[in-house]
Amino acid sequence: MQRTELDYVLGTMLDSHKDVSDLNITVDKPLQVETSGQLVPVVIEPPVERLTPFQTEMVALNLIGGSRRLTEDLLRTGSCDSSYSLVGKARFRVNIFSQRGNYSIVLRKLNTTIPTLEELGMPDIFHQVAKEKTGLVLVTGATGSGKSTTLAALLNEINESKSIHIITLEDPVEFVHPQKMATFNQREMGTDFDAFSSGLRAALRQAPKVILVGEMRDRETVEIGLSAAETGHLVVSTLHTIDAGQTINRILGMFETEEQEQVRIRLADTLRWIVSQRLAPKVNGGRFALLEIMGSNLRIKDSITYGESEGKSFYEIIEASYTFGWRTFDHACLEAYEQGLVTEETAQLYCTKKGVVTRGIDNIKKKRGEATSTLVNLKMKAGEEAAAKPSSPPLPATLKLK
Repeated sequence: MQRTELDYVLGTMLDSHKDVSDLNITVDKPLQVETSGQLVPVVIEPPVERLTPFQTEMVALNLIGGSRRLTEDLLRTGSCDSSYSLVGKARFRVNIFSQRGNYSIVLRKLNTTIPTLEELGMPDIFHQVAKEKTGLVLVTGATGSGKSTTLAALLNEINESKSIHIITLEDPVEFVHPQKMATFNQREMGTDFDAFSSGLRAALRQAPKVILVGEMRDRETVEIGLSAAETGHLVVSTLHTIDAGQTINRILGMFETEEQEQVRIRLADTLRWIVSQRLAPKVNGGRFALLEIMGSNLRIKDSITYGESEGKSFYEIIEASYTFGWRTFDHACLEAYEQGLVTEETAQLYCTKKGVVTRGIDNIKKKRGEATSTLVNLKMKAGEEAAAKPSSPPLPATLKLK
């Protein structure tokens, strides 16, 4: 397989459907793309009904392109990460991995246009996040939930308003930021540095004001990130966690038990914001980002330092701070449902506490004058009505009238 043939295959997959986010190449399956969260097959000439192990291996080798580092990573660890450019069309983040002795490939399409906070429909409180000067800002969520896009919009907001030095450590570089007011240096793992921890340690000597770390993958990276935040830098990064509370616990879980007390104190002092994301299907197609937003105040610092307790859980604190722009996933689901962006079933599926959201949806329906139940015209049969009617208990003997 030559590069032109590979480009033809990838280009055909990319053009096969609207809003393609991922290309999936797996043995015994046809070529597939992910669109709106669903995998769909791709028709190509000549037709490919089921990919053979040889075909997927040829695609993998062409994507690696003779790189010794990537080949060693694939053989030693069973997977490797790289990037690939389809000239004039798109850039991809590539992961090649072995499964049952065969190779599979997933290519994530990278957006070339950097979105603004307004284009993403982010709440106004995000402008406060962009104004932070020091500390730790984390964007969390599952793979493919839009964390990188949110961070790109956040850095673009800083780029538009501050004349400062920004260093990004990414795997791979996804959004290429233009040089506006800020000065950007974007480094790619494997090409410019070997691990996030070493890249972050080196960044401390490169006089940045803002450091983007692609992912907090291990204890060493978290420790250096905390040190950077303590010494006057703004550190923004991602974690694969589902909400704010789990993010705190995940960070603490990277350290030994005897170290956690000190880490709690450091984290309470440096943490500024946690934004968690879930992508939900919209009513008319596409997907919508549901956000949980937690900032930092005395109650949050107290819960991080001493742990959650009754009345002091992160969920309850965020819920009480709704008027300040914070929100839980339950708030986000109810707002999206009220605006007609998601269905009732989707809101209940993506929320944190189903009971809270169900009651909230019932209240929204009552305001609209809609029925809150499918049960109508309920009545008792004549015999049952008489039987159900309670009879008056007999009076005690001492109270009977003479």
